[in-house]
Amino acid sequence: MSGGSAFGRVLLIAGAGPGAEFLADRLRARAIAAVLAGEPECGVTTAAAGSLAAGEFLGLTSASLFSSATAVILTDLQDVAEAPGEELVAYAAEPSPDVALILVHAGGQKGKKVLDRLRAADTVTEVKVEAPKYERDYVGWVRGESRDVGAPLDEAAATLLVQAVGQDLRALAGAVDQLAATREGADGGNASISVETVRTYFGGRADVRGYEIADAAIDGRFDVALERTRWAESAKVAAPIIVSALASGLRSLAKLADAEPRMSDVDVAKLVGAPPFKIRSLRQQLRGWNPEGLATALRAVAAADLDIKSGEADPAYAVERLVLQIYAARNR
Repeated sequence: MSGGSAFGRVLLIAGAGPGAEFLADRLRARAIAAVLAGEPECGVTTAAAGSLAAGEFLGLTSASLFSSATAVILTDLQDVAEAPGEELVAYAAEPSPDVALILVHAGGQKGKKVLDRLRAADTVTEVKVEAPKYERDYVGWVRGESRDVGAPLDEAAATLLVQAVGQDLRALAGAVDQLAATREGADGGNASISVETVRTYFGGRADVRGYEIADAAIDGRFDVALERTRWAESAKVAAPIIVSALASGLRSLAKLADAEPRMSDVDVAKLVGAPPFKIRSLRQQLRGWNPEGLATALRAVAAADLDIKSGEADPAYAVERLVLQIYAARNR
């Protein structure tokens, strides 16, 4: 939606899934920036669609005394009432040439009737934003972000960043910007940012320690897993973070165990929900496990999670006991 083509048009931003709010907000901000780049004096009005009463939408899109051009942003389109919804659909059929209208729908089935009617209008351009679902999707998203800011991450570095920062898109985008800032004035052009660079800036994050504990426990390196567990305890790392990392690693192994032997690494990665480059290391981990051991370990994780969240066990004790149970299940 460029500043020159935005007026007399409707931009519909439709989100899907948890985390899509950030993507929708950013797209909305970029759309408005494009409008203002073309019409710096344009007035901008933002309103929640669900709060509109009959006739109020028409007031928002009417001519302004202070500006010849107007941009209107309606958020929460899924909550629009029947009367303003009808006004909105009627407007979309013949929009004002001096108004740029941006609509934001959170996704889902709510408000679908109005959404479908808007989609049928020739003046409406829809952009769907969908948050990543699996770890490999977040890794792909981070790599795309890093390319956009001129500081590309390779797959291993992007995976480490996701594990370090977590799966909050706003935090990941900020982390990518921080890494890009470290490149300013440095040699190397657009060469990929390495794992070592990511570890330098984010290697101390709690989530990384959680995955380090999980990898050591699943690999059967009990001494390393226990040492890192006690380090995490002294560093006040929340026990659920470690349990979550252990659960994620074991679930990946269970999914890998169910994969057909002839499947390619790419297809297996889709099944497991992990980046393709991790499949080789997961296969190596799986060699130390049998189905009964995996089932036992997964039950132990579920029990530990329940004990911690219900307060039935001291978190530090529950995590150390879980590491021991995983080690025992692997070597049964």
